[in-house]
Amino acid sequence: MFYGREDDLRALDRLWNKPVASLVTCRGRRRIGKSTLIEEFVRRSKARFLEIEGLPPQPGQTNDDQLNHFAEQLREQSSWRGSCPASWYEAMLALSGVIGEERTVVLLDEISWMGAHDGSFPGILKTAWDRHFKKHQHLVFVLCGSVSTWIQENILNSTGFVGRATLNLVVGELPLRDCLRFWGDAAERVSAREVIDVLSVTGGVPRYLEELDPGLSAVENIQGMCFSPKALLRDDFAKIFSSVFGENAVVKRRVLSALAKSPMTVSELADAIGMERCGVLSKHLEQLVVAGFVVGDRGLNPLTQKPAKIIRYRLKDNYSRFYLKYIEPNAEMIDRDAFRCQSLESLKGWDSMMGYQFETLVTNNVSALLPHLGLERALLLSAAPFRQLPTARKRGCQVDLLLQTEGSVCLVEIKRMREIGPGIENELREKVARLAVKSGVSVRTALVYEGELSPRLAASAYIDKFVNFSCLLKGV
Repeated sequence: MFYGREDDLRALDRLWNKPVASLVTCRGRRRIGKSTLIEEFVRRSKARFLEIEGLPPQPGQTNDDQLNHFAEQLREQSSWRGSCPASWYEAMLALSGVIGEERTVVLLDEISWMGAHDGSFPGILKTAWDRHFKKHQHLVFVLCGSVSTWIQENILNSTGFVGRATLNLVVGELPLRDCLRFWGDAAERVSAREVIDVLSVTGGVPRYLEELDPGLSAVENIQGMCFSPKALLRDDFAKIFSSVFGENAVVKRRVLSALAKSPMTVSELADAIGMERCGVLSKHLEQLVVAGFVVGDRGLNPLTQKPAKIIRYRLKDNYSRFYLKYIEPNAEMIDRDAFRCQSLESLKGWDSMMGYQFETLVTNNVSALLPHLGLERALLLSAAPFRQLPTARKRGCQVDLLLQTEGSVCLVEIKRMREIGPGIENELREKVARLAVKSGVSVRTALVYEGELSPRLAASAYIDKFVNFSCLLKGV
């Protein structure tokens, strides 16, 4: 199953119009579909495909192991029959030698694993590109990896590769309308609530959505994907986290565990995990941001119209939060298959947790929301959750999502409740009264919801826009 990614595919297809070879970087979290995207590009292009993947990190692994693995894959996919290369330059020379005149896509997947044991690997790769690969006229050469920081530091930010990369693809979660396609023919019959509950666990990660059984309820799907001993999502977090971050995974895991509870500033996070407020913690956060697990919400201060001085970091990956909050703490019970008949709604804090996951879904899909607010053609200056700290002159407030354009701000409240009462209007009134906004700026309000609106709330003239989440799902 391949859904979406049309913009990325068009960008890749345009590379064939160039009279020279193209160097492409492709990054994103594991399971997000990077390799599948390149495979789909190859299929549509009807090009020759050479895919070589680095070995996953293992204790005792050496550079020779990686070179042997490279050679085995090259033999399997080409006529090359040489012995194991003695160096990475020799390996790249062998690869270049099997590329002909026809359209060819070369994918070096998990590139950071490939060169993990040779500090000269990036330099060798640059030399091989300059001397050999770029001379193949009909070549798209893709460097792909889940360790996005490696690609950023060694390719994108490297002086050696300046001006060489034609396209930098950052593969993120699928948008809502494409997620819905995994329900197939059942998409028209399944309720928005069930879709939300599944996406609150999987996010828009294609590999997780492939586990979906459209014939089962959301609860049955979640139990099958997460709460059975051999389920994919039972321990996938541990697998992907250690393989992506290696020896640095321990501290980053503590960071995510803290952010799973609530968004935090660097100072708040340092206190929460008992770590000094120093550049080391900021570096861990930066790497988590680049890897796609965390986002730093800065946004604009609506009073000054300048970037907020303090960044708040939040966990944007719904599966990671769900794992840390419900799967990991119940791992022993899951492995005993104790959840076979357990009601998930009986888990502590279930409703509030799913409400927060719903907020993340909406915040991660702002582009789908904008048309429903009449902002699809507006110059959006900022779109992020916003917290105004209390001072002697003003009271604090928390806005689920604050959208700012030239001359206006929109406070978006996000609610997932079976019955949504008129208290929401009062909450918005209070937030509008507290929010410090620059003089001359219009203030508007919106409610994105899943549930039943009370008649009184539905008739409210104070809330400018009501957006049912099902409209975001279906893109209408």
